[in-house]
Amino acid sequence: MHWLFALFVLVPLVEIYLLIKVGGWIGPVATVLMVVSTAIIGVYLLRLQGFSTLQRVRAALAQGQLPAMEMLEGIVLLIAGALLLTPGFFTDTLGFLALVPGLRSAAVTWFLGRNVVLGGQPDRDPSAPSPRTIEGECHREDE
Repeated sequence: MHWLFALFVLVPLVEIYLLIKVGGWIGPVATVLMVVSTAIIGVYLLRLQGFSTLQRVRAALAQGQLPAMEMLEGIVLLIAGALLLTPGFFTDTLGFLALVPGLRSAAVTWFLGRNVVLGGQPDRDPSAPSPRTIEGECHREDE
């Protein structure tokens, strides 16, 4: 819950700070043009990466494989698109980083290794108590 607070408070503050700093260096008109141009370029690159990922999904399906990695990369691309359409330099930087195929794959692999074991159960805290099985019998009374 704390990370959600940080996301909605700190990110806009960082964006405002960066917009003011860059606007002071290059001027307000150039800053607005830069923000708009990064959004346009980002959407174009996002479209190319999206088509590339879609082709890899189709190739995996044609080979009878589950395109899990490609689907997760598609989710990262969706998030990158939202970041690129959000005005500001910080979110644009994060969005552009998500468009780099090697970084995107590494981020998905890191996330999977940290949170989920593919084909298994989510990672459990080893210090947590193990689940208990309670054996018993059940009879319906209404029959």
